[in-house]
Amino acid sequence: MNAETVFSAELISRLRNARSVTVLTGAGVSAESGVPTFRGPDGLWKKFRPEELATFEAFQRNPTLVWEWYQYRRSIIRDIQPNPGHFALAELEAMVPDFALITQNVDGLHRRAGSRNVFELHGNIMRNRCTQCGVTVADVEVTQESGLPRCECGGLFRPDVVWFGEMLPQAVWEQAVAATSRAEVFLTIGTSAVVYPAASLPMEAKAHGAYVVEINFEPTPLSAVVHEAIRGKSGEILPQLITRLKEG
Repeated sequence: MNAETVFSAELISRLRNARSVTVLTGAGVSAESGVPTFRGPDGLWKKFRPEELATFEAFQRNPTLVWEWYQYRRSIIRDIQPNPGHFALAELEAMVPDFALITQNVDGLHRRAGSRNVFELHGNIMRNRCTQCGVTVADVEVTQESGLPRCECGGLFRPDVVWFGEMLPQAVWEQAVAATSRAEVFLTIGTSAVVYPAASLPMEAKAHGAYVVEINFEPTPLSAVVHEAIRGKSGEILPQLITRLKEG
């Protein structure tokens, strides 16, 4: 049985009255569904060096290896389901007039759980982008028979994720910053708070007057400067938070 989380009256009041709420999620949220993390003891990058698989230069050197790696990751994610924390955030969105969910995760689990206003800072591993014309498509065929996937323009498709050394998608980042600056409550959930520029958003929200709350299994560099830090699994805490908000 999950331990009951005690929420402050301040947080409940602010969430109930907020017209604008913004959420930032990181790998910890997906890890609770079974998505391997990059930085944990069993992280995917422990088996490979990032520069071998997650840079454009690596893709240029050996696109077959990179595609095999991403197809393997996709096969894992396809069998993984959103957890109660994902569904709770979709419920929260339905309760707030202006809600934005900014995520560093590329697995698409937030959308599968029903979240609609999602800003994917690091792209989506299930989507593909042409390296030549920039068009994005949902599905490509990557098999020994078909070879590497190519666009109608002749360009090679790549996974539509942000690799090391690449900039975040500008339009998505600008939307995330705008949502952060107008938030009355800002929740940072399951993120290590060390990957920039996403890690700057909670303090940006605080500077604009938002009530900033961290929900994470362990302390982070943000813990000492947010208004509240709640320890535990988001998949347990968030459903309890929704229940509390619904109480009369």
